[in-house]
Amino acid sequence: MMQPEKNYLHRGWIALTALIAVLVGVSFIPPQSVGGVRLRRANILSDLFAFEDAAETKAEPALFDEEEFHVDMEQVAELIVADSLADSVRTTFAWSLAAPDTVLRAVRPDTVRMHARVIPIEDYDTTGMSPMKRFYEALLGGRGVRIAVMGDSFIEGDILTADLREKLQCSYGGGGTGFAPMASPLTAFRRTVRTQARGWNSYNIMQRQRTPEALRGNYYVSGWVCSPETGASTRWESTDARERLDSVTTARVLFLATEDARVEATLNDTLSRSFDIEGDPAVRQLLVTAPHIRSLNFKVNSGAKGFIGYGATFEGDGVTVDNYSVRSNNGQAMFWTNPSVNAQMNALLGYDLVVLQYGLNIMQADVHAYNSYGRQVEKMVAYVRQCFPGAAVLVLGVSDRSVKGEAGFEPMDAVPYMTECQRRAARNTGAAFWPTSEAMQALGGMERFVANGWAGKDYTHINYAGGRQVALALFDAINAGLDSAAVTLEAEARRREAQQAVIDSLHLAELDRQLFSPDIALERPANTSLQ
Repeated sequence: MMQPEKNYLHRGWIALTALIAVLVGVSFIPPQSVGGVRLRRANILSDLFAFEDAAETKAEPALFDEEEFHVDMEQVAELIVADSLADSVRTTFAWSLAAPDTVLRAVRPDTVRMHARVIPIEDYDTTGMSPMKRFYEALLGGRGVRIAVMGDSFIEGDILTADLREKLQCSYGGGGTGFAPMASPLTAFRRTVRTQARGWNSYNIMQRQRTPEALRGNYYVSGWVCSPETGASTRWESTDARERLDSVTTARVLFLATEDARVEATLNDTLSRSFDIEGDPAVRQLLVTAPHIRSLNFKVNSGAKGFIGYGATFEGDGVTVDNYSVRSNNGQAMFWTNPSVNAQMNALLGYDLVVLQYGLNIMQADVHAYNSYGRQVEKMVAYVRQCFPGAAVLVLGVSDRSVKGEAGFEPMDAVPYMTECQRRAARNTGAAFWPTSEAMQALGGMERFVANGWAGKDYTHINYAGGRQVALALFDAINAGLDSAAVTLEAEARRREAQQAVIDSLHLAELDRQLFSPDIALERPANTSLQ
């Protein structure tokens, strides 16, 4: 007789119930650290409730060595003054094939909005003589303006700045890609200029300890110094990656030559000219002007030993935007640059606006306190003002960022705290501020950026497509500031006209009174009598 088949189904339910009980129990185990690695809570109940420890935040960590990034602002000022900039900085070498026509022309703000919602620039100047207002007025007045955008890998390869440059130049004039390094391992990544460098040893400021002693003290805010072998050369060529990149009429090669040297420049692969450089500790430029500069080749034929190459700028008549991105930089690396070199560069180039885009490399999940970094941002603003005294300073708040949590990717909780830290630093120094994360969130935030292909899967770095979206939002903000400045200027002009009209009417009334009033007798000299 066959035995009936046993039913083990109830054992499966028992096993499942036990498993669920274990997982629920594990959910109540708080986060642990094993070998220095922090393990998250395995919470399968996250959709039902959150644990109190999820709201706990870390105290402000020692994210950087303040002593290592120490800067003495009085010493910075002394170094700048000691160089006697007016005497030592000069256009030593000029090659002019035709002077570009420079005509000052007043412009009107671009009223076309790139995004529906405008996130305005916050100007915290309290002196009544806002540098941002001066920048707006210079742009409205038709004067060529120069903008430096200093940042980290967020803008590397001309991300964001390429599109901001294009929109400003198309609206307010200008052309060219701005600054391009003499040599760098990252040049192939940049689309807005094609660079071919041979015979250069390039050094990055973030690895300055590996930089030869003779070069280490000569860093510019670009973050690169380049030492040539004899015969080293660099060729820069315009691209069509953006509009107006080929509208170049001026090129400047920036360098140091402490010993006598001989260099050669070749314009558009056809015309060449050599220059004998007398050794001097001052920063020099080789200034080339022509109706159209498509490419420029620069070669060091002799004097390589005392030569330092920084790079070249490519400009048109109007707006110039220079990208100074340094990977892994949180902004404090500028304290390792030579303030005298910076000031001499400014004397040659003349900056109207310096934009500081940092913070991404400092921000950490669960960290809400950034007081120490805020103090460093204030020092950055002060340092920029010393080196670039005519420029307004605009602090960009940290970009939006997402991290993987228990329920998938979610906005990093530290973003609003870092943003407020940077806003407070701008307020304390009377600088301007623009909340980048707010602008990105108005476009859907980092999750939408990734979904649209505007950012990488790390939910941290935007790409060229995302950079364009952020650039258009910043362009809108600048235009809003320009529009406000234009209204103020027009009101001031009308007020002056009204005051002049009152003065003129009073003057005419006084003339009428003097000419036609019978009470006024003609005076004769005291010693004159009628004959």
